[in-house]
Amino acid sequence: MGQLSGIFLNVLAPVFLLVLLGYLAGPRLGLDPRTLSRFAYFILTPAFIFNVLSQARIEAGLATRMIFFIISVYLGATLIAFVLARLLRRPAQMTAAYMMIAVFGNVGNFGLPIIQFAEGENALAPAAIYFLADVILGFIVCVAVANFSRGISPAMFVQVFKSPALLALPPALLVNWFQLQLPPIVSRPVDMLTAALIPTMLVVLGSQLAAAGLPRISFDLLVSSGIRLISGPLLAFALVAPFGLTGLERNVGILQASMPAAVLVSIIAMENDVLPNFVTGSVLFSNLASVVSLTIVLALL
Repeated sequence: MGQLSGIFLNVLAPVFLLVLLGYLAGPRLGLDPRTLSRFAYFILTPAFIFNVLSQARIEAGLATRMIFFIISVYLGATLIAFVLARLLRRPAQMTAAYMMIAVFGNVGNFGLPIIQFAEGENALAPAAIYFLADVILGFIVCVAVANFSRGISPAMFVQVFKSPALLALPPALLVNWFQLQLPPIVSRPVDMLTAALIPTMLVVLGSQLAAAGLPRISFDLLVSSGIRLISGPLLAFALVAPFGLTGLERNVGILQASMPAAVLVSIIAMENDVLPNFVTGSVLFSNLASVVSLTIVLALL
């Protein structure tokens, strides 16, 4: 019990306190969650990706195994969501909602700060690789599932690869490959933007949750949230050995696989009219319930 309380106080409590700050301050200060999220998405996230990956020293073979590991875990969770929804005889839209919640973890808002506190600064490089892989997979699967009954356009998937985080990847890899030394006029602004990402994302998450309101508890909400919070870590613990992941890459991969549903899932659900109230409620509930599941996962690492 002492170990669990120590993990909560030292790793999770600082994260949830910043989320709480955003939850309380957002409505009172009139903070616009959309403006803040766009600032984080278009400016802070690409700066973070560029800064971390341009300096990372991860062997290509290891990075490939990491990417296929996290894709396998999240696709496995999505398959479980589909099978359970069909066994429960849920309609097409509810099945799609189950799958969307399962495939897109909150690897940014939650994953990055929790991993930084739990594993240290060196863990941000592998965390960023898992982050990019899940963002790509999550967008593709969510958009495909949400639009399956109405037809899928290739233009939808083009938008995924035009996201700012991915656009920052090629220059980051070039700087890394050639070990270029950037001048201070470039590196220092990037460093400052990188440092601003995590606190901004947590405050944004809190303000987004405040705007969504309290979730309405239902059987489907509990099942869909349970799939995201339980199947992810179980699959991750089972697959780290087959993929040859050890040490820091193992721990970071398991943590990223254990994250609650991403807030972006609710945005995709709203844009595509896939039970937006239910999806938003499940996202909120899974993020709140993750205080328990993540404490257990951290204790097992």
